[in-house]
Amino acid sequence: MTKPPVRIGCYSAYWGDSPAAAMQLVKHEGAKLDYLVADYLAEITMGILAARRQRRLMQGKTKGIDYVPDFLTLVLRRILPDIAKNGTKVVTNAGALDPLECKSAIERLLREMNIDLKVGAVYGDDVLEHRDSVTSFSPVSATNHSLEADRLPENDETTVLSLNAYLGARGIAQALEQGAHIVVTGRTVDSALVVGPLMYEYGWDEKSTPDYHDRVAAASLAGHVIECGTQSTGGNFTDWQLPASSPYGGYANMGYPIVEFAANGEFIVTKPTKTGGLVTTATVAEQILYEILDPALYLLPDVILDMRQVRLSQVGKDRVLVQGARGRAPTPWVKCSGIFLDGWKIEGQMVIGGQDAKAKARVVGEAVFERTRGMLKQASMVDFREINIETLGGESLYGPHANPISSREICLRIAAIHDDAKALNLLARELMAVGTVMVPGITGSGSGRPRPVPNMVHFPCLMDKTKVQATVAVGHRAGATLVPWETYDTTGSFSSPAPVPLIPEAQDKGEMHLVKTKLINLAYGRSGDKGDVCNIGIIARDPRYYPYIKRSVTNKAMADYMSHLCKGAVTRFELPGLYAMNFVLTRSLGGGGLSSLVVDRQGKTFAQLVLTGLDVEIPPDLLPPEGSKL
Repeated sequence: MTKPPVRIGCYSAYWGDSPAAAMQLVKHEGAKLDYLVADYLAEITMGILAARRQRRLMQGKTKGIDYVPDFLTLVLRRILPDIAKNGTKVVTNAGALDPLECKSAIERLLREMNIDLKVGAVYGDDVLEHRDSVTSFSPVSATNHSLEADRLPENDETTVLSLNAYLGARGIAQALEQGAHIVVTGRTVDSALVVGPLMYEYGWDEKSTPDYHDRVAAASLAGHVIECGTQSTGGNFTDWQLPASSPYGGYANMGYPIVEFAANGEFIVTKPTKTGGLVTTATVAEQILYEILDPALYLLPDVILDMRQVRLSQVGKDRVLVQGARGRAPTPWVKCSGIFLDGWKIEGQMVIGGQDAKAKARVVGEAVFERTRGMLKQASMVDFREINIETLGGESLYGPHANPISSREICLRIAAIHDDAKALNLLARELMAVGTVMVPGITGSGSGRPRPVPNMVHFPCLMDKTKVQATVAVGHRAGATLVPWETYDTTGSFSSPAPVPLIPEAQDKGEMHLVKTKLINLAYGRSGDKGDVCNIGIIARDPRYYPYIKRSVTNKAMADYMSHLCKGAVTRFELPGLYAMNFVLTRSLGGGGLSSLVVDRQGKTFAQLVLTGLDVEIPPDLLPPEGSKL
């Protein structure tokens, strides 16, 4: 008898997502929900937790909370009676820097509520002791690790706050096999929260399961689709009016995603009935392209996922079938996420109103830095290492492509990095002094004088898997279980994935009459970050548009348009199964989410910039009617 599909819902995309989402899935789905998963750990989150731990240790305090306490106080306490009754298991990376203490805290909560459930923890991701064994991570090459790589800590004297390996799914599967009803982990790859339960439920084994790597690849894709919560059900969607005005409350009652994963590796993406949002091939396609690099080589600890031939089908209202994921044996390396300290950083802002607001804001920003530099020189202090001035509300994100608007309301934002916090305190004082010194119409400086903070730098890197040992502890049993790695490819053959048929671009034979239209009229788009790298996914609204999009939106066109933001390389990859392409822009986020001085340090606006800025040439008879994209 064929095992029914396993149903997994995700209620959290990051630490800050709505805790009400867990209740929505638990109450709406009841016993039909097999697993509830939650991702809390963005790169920025690990930095915040690591900095907090460092401050505590410097104060001589060894005890503290180094996991995500909101998981217990705002979510688990509320849902425990229901998940115990319904049999729904919970898997989350809320263990953060201390999964074992998180496990203990959950067990204390269970005793308090008189609920008998077994808790498991997966740990071993903290590899700080092996910091000398890391190598660079390349966002564009699986074997040339230094190519376009982010910077590593410069020397042994650099303070490294944390270094965590992205563990795979096998530890989660083993915890479930040992009877855990709730599993908490430290840093795992996000999709492992879904892959682990599916490994356990279907009993996948690399030695005995046919098409093993394809199964794990499909499960990884399912995890990737739902790991960011409502981003697959209408959140962050190009045609935002559709989910905003959708039935049952729209944005105010967004439905969180559920995958129904079948034994053959195919799965359906859906959401609870009578909730806002929508699940369409477009919302799912956008999420598939979110925060990826080379779609042929999506490198994960358990598998290499090839998503170039993934296909989507609308099989019902708010039900999308996903097929075509392919996999192969993983690499010998595990990706790691590290945080090091590099000087001090400050950010400040104020609102400037009235005529010529943008020009006034620019003058104020430049004058504040010039004035402070004079003071630094008098004090025999070195100049700022980096500065940034932005006039938000004046299309500053568009750089040279900004429309010549005459906004009468601008938010001036300045930021700087210096090795000495005293220099930044000088800057803060001078910023606060401009109200009576400079232009008219200054107000709204916010929460007072800004303060310098340690400049934390995120660095992605690789480590040989032999240096990383995942470990599982379940319940109160003595001892722990060591988790072996899957067999990995030591030959490097993965560096040259087999070619797939590509869709040719439209050919101009000199007799075509073409008209220009903005890319947003022909495509959906979504962008995201990986350290100092941004990816921009572009999906054709209609397969007929794709050859013309491919012809117009070239590497050069993208590089030229984004040159004010991207200081590295631009590489285009194709996903013909989705009629999509993915652009990877290196050195484009000012150093990445933690240390960047720019307002969009995670590239969230980049897709919107190119969708509304780039033109595509297309035959007039293919031009969509005005407003048809909605």
